[in-house]
Amino acid sequence: MIIDKKCLTMGEVFEQVKDEEGKEILVKYLKKFNKASKEEAKKIREGMVELNNPKVKEYHIAKVIDFLPDTSEEINKIFIDSNLNEEETNKIIEIVKKA
Repeated sequence: MIIDKKCLTMGEVFEQVKDEEGKEILVKYLKKFNKASKEEAKKIREGMVELNNPKVKEYHIAKVIDFLPDTSEEINKIFIDSNLNEEETNKIIEIVKKA
């Protein structure tokens, strides 16, 4: 039964499963591909929420934290379902670079 549905970053998943038995393969994967530290993830999440942009959804924020995009092309691949203009894209890139 699903109680709650929430988008998680790879770092958040790692924190939840790191001590569970039988999750060694998942933990190994997350260690290999997780790019953002807890502090970086927190700064990026706060910065993107502060944008107060209705185009930016929770799942977009999670993917930005997971991939740490640094070009407008990479941002547009994450926001494929939203049409961000150049200014919005540049603001997201700035947030990622500051973290």
